[in-house]
Amino acid sequence: MKALIPSHRENKRYLKLEGNDLKKIVPAAIKEAFGFFGLSEISLNWIFTNKNSAIISINRETLEKVRASFCLSKEKIIIKKVSGTLKSLN
Repeated sequence: MKALIPSHRENKRYLKLEGNDLKKIVPAAIKEAFGFFGLSEISLNWIFTNKNSAIISINRETLEKVRASFCLSKEKIIIKKVSGTLKSLN
């Protein structure tokens, strides 16, 4: 299969998050707000996880959906920084 040209690839945003037990809370918050279709549209990928922090990548067009789902969540999820590259998150 031939690789996609750069203009056809989806653009990503990287989010640095803080909170407890993020591996369970983040997908649950998105599913609660937008359902399974919303979760697949966001295309959530885990880059780095720690006990109280994580770095995730999402689709650029769905950043506002992710922020809204975190605001509607009962659990506390804090977005520390949003970036277009991993290098600038540090």
